[in-house]
Amino acid sequence: MNDKNYQEIMEQDRASVLHPFTQLKDLATGKIDPTVIVDAKGIRVTDSTGREYIDSFAGLYCMNLGYGRTEIADAISEQAHKLGFFHTYAGHTTDQLARLSSRLVKMAPGKMSKVFYGQSGSDANETQAKLVWYYNNLRGKPNKKKIIARERAYHGSSIISGSMTGMSFYHNNMDLPLPIILRTGVPHYYWGSNPGETEEQFSARRAAELEELILKEGADTIGALIGEPVLGSGGIVPPPKGYWTEIKRVLDKYDILLIADEVVCGFGRTGKMFGCDHFGLEPDLITCAKGLTSAYFPLSAVIVSEKVYKVFEDGADKVGPFSHGYTYSGHPIGLATANAVLDIIERENIAEHAEKVGAYFLQSLKETFGNCPIVGEVRGIGLLAALEFVADPEKKVRFDASLKVGARISQAARDRNLIARAMPHGDILGFSPPLTITIDEVNEIVELTRQAVEQVVGELRAEGVIA
Repeated sequence: MNDKNYQEIMEQDRASVLHPFTQLKDLATGKIDPTVIVDAKGIRVTDSTGREYIDSFAGLYCMNLGYGRTEIADAISEQAHKLGFFHTYAGHTTDQLARLSSRLVKMAPGKMSKVFYGQSGSDANETQAKLVWYYNNLRGKPNKKKIIARERAYHGSSIISGSMTGMSFYHNNMDLPLPIILRTGVPHYYWGSNPGETEEQFSARRAAELEELILKEGADTIGALIGEPVLGSGGIVPPPKGYWTEIKRVLDKYDILLIADEVVCGFGRTGKMFGCDHFGLEPDLITCAKGLTSAYFPLSAVIVSEKVYKVFEDGADKVGPFSHGYTYSGHPIGLATANAVLDIIERENIAEHAEKVGAYFLQSLKETFGNCPIVGEVRGIGLLAALEFVADPEKKVRFDASLKVGARISQAARDRNLIARAMPHGDILGFSPPLTITIDEVNEIVELTRQAVEQVVGELRAEGVIA
């Protein structure tokens, strides 16, 4: 692409695109320029100037099988030529719909029964809320509607899913969250534990706090709790020991459904097919997206347990047809994409590869940054990892937020052609690379990150922020 075309695209973009999570005035006035991505292969993307970056965040946790997988593109093309679209209303189906749904029901944790499809994790979690309400209405419990979500959780940016998300900047000036969503504590042991408290004790305390909330609100008003098996955009935080066992015990005690949001964790990201598999967790409802199609086509899935579905079926004669759906629910091209992706995941043992390479990645980060004067915690599971930066690791003292340490390190990495994400609720650098990453590519990421951190450490010393 020549410079003239590049400039034309940038100006078209400024004049016509409303970008998500972008400082709109800075983009409109030219203070920042759009980055035009034109090509990608494996774990690397190339912009219109020819600059190549390592994408150590797989887009947005989603390009799990890497860029440029021609067999996925071929599956999309074949399906588009054969049957570009038909709806799934009133019992209509396709071979791709039946095949994918059967696969998901069999591979998902717990005792699952049916699958409903949308286009994104946000709309899937909107569906989850409606299913919880529908379930309790059919059971004759119309007051059991509130949904508990956690601080720092991410579940989407639409109305209900945005309310479930536990980050204030998703709510500010958007009239969110809705009051039907309740909030409980984040399972981050590093910041949340009391002096001398073990991980198991911390988990028990979080469960006790949840039970206190349930009793305060009234168990007969609460329909579900939604949670990511491993916290994603809230900082990439694996749960402490015993956490999910304790939480599930409380939910079962008060007849409250568990929605497992596997949008980030699912399909090998954590080193197992689902994040729930690490914790022996059997949810009532599961949310999937991202890795389901490795981002080659927008598709989400809500997997419904036998327990929940039986109530739907038993109530059908009384209430009539299941009155929820989208034009593109079960879009055949999306389904063909997902089937092709699952074929690769199974054939190439992607989850096992993520577990092995992820363990190496985490160990490399710990060895490289274990004695870094500004690293408080190195954490991760599978191919999810994060570095948390603090002013004093020994005393757990945060940097002043105005210093934007996490963002500076992220920019220093980008200056070295490495895309790593500065995450909210702290000075955190997150990693979520394609699951096909190699050991050599991990070494590249760790080395570039080391250089970026060293640069900012030097700047902070020069500024007198650290010794």
